[in-house]
Amino acid sequence: MTELDLSLFDENAAGNPDNTIFGLPFNLESAKLVLLPVPWEVTVSYGSGTARIAEHIFKASLQVDVFDADFPDAWKQGFYLLPVDKDLLLKSDYLRKEAELFMDYISHGDNPDNNKFMCKSLKDINEGGDYLNRWVYEKTIALLKKGKLVGLLGGDHSTPLGYWKALAETHGSFGILQIDAHCDLRVAYQGMKYSHASITYNALEEIPELEKIVQVGVRDYSQHEWDFVCNSNYRVVLYRDQQLKDHLYNGGSWHQICMDIIDHLPQKVHISFDIDGLDPKLCPNTGTPVPGGFEMQQIHYLLKQILVSGRTIIGFDLVEIAVGVDNHEWDSNVGARQLWHLCNLLVASNSAS
Repeated sequence: MTELDLSLFDENAAGNPDNTIFGLPFNLESAKLVLLPVPWEVTVSYGSGTARIAEHIFKASLQVDVFDADFPDAWKQGFYLLPVDKDLLLKSDYLRKEAELFMDYISHGDNPDNNKFMCKSLKDINEGGDYLNRWVYEKTIALLKKGKLVGLLGGDHSTPLGYWKALAETHGSFGILQIDAHCDLRVAYQGMKYSHASITYNALEEIPELEKIVQVGVRDYSQHEWDFVCNSNYRVVLYRDQQLKDHLYNGGSWHQICMDIIDHLPQKVHISFDIDGLDPKLCPNTGTPVPGGFEMQQIHYLLKQILVSGRTIIGFDLVEIAVGVDNHEWDSNVGARQLWHLCNLLVASNSAS
């Protein structure tokens, strides 16, 4: 990593839009942590807008103070946001239109096997999913081989599968802490193999190094997903939102809950953060909001306790942040601050590397 002279950088000044994310003065060579934006939302089944979130997060990030009392010097190791790949965005836009038509068709109970156009659309969508997974894998494995830490900024929750495969190749056995309102254990949801609602199922099927997934905050799931968890032999550990709230209402502490969650995690941990795991007042434009969820401070406490436990955080993805049709920036503001915390956390966890 190239050392960068920070003596001329005023960390107390307003963020400079000519610099990278958070107004920091780093480039690809000098940054320890590289953020990969993945502008993809082909299979989202309700609200859209997450494919174009990177530019909104960048704008909001310039208002984030470059100071974190928990990790005051982490940023000095460098964060850098890669440019958005316009070709990938265009591919997402094209396939998104096909997916919208396909989902509308099957929602009325029609069989796509009876419609050649719908058969072709589904084939195109699934081939697009294969393309995305390869693209993300190639981008992330190249960065990891250069010794970079990597964070992924979605896009919908289908985006990190290739990244998780790159982490498995780099680190071997690891676990995922999934903060989410949904289990994402549906099999080829609506016929689309790499749906955002199937990311966890696909990871368990395709990544043997994935030791365990601990899901926290889930409050919307199907009978099949519930059965899958119950029969997973604890490869999937589920903490339902209502279960957590019941514990707190009965006099339990959030600290106790966090310790129990962390006990299920292996030594190496990836954080998969679907923003809809938060209370929807913090992310009203996310694709599939569900009542309930966490305050940001609860999640920050949980993540900090992972470091206290001596475990290593090896990566993160932050997905499903979206801007509404009125371009209201509240979601971006929340997302930028969550991204800042994740960046500091990942670098701090690897400060001796």
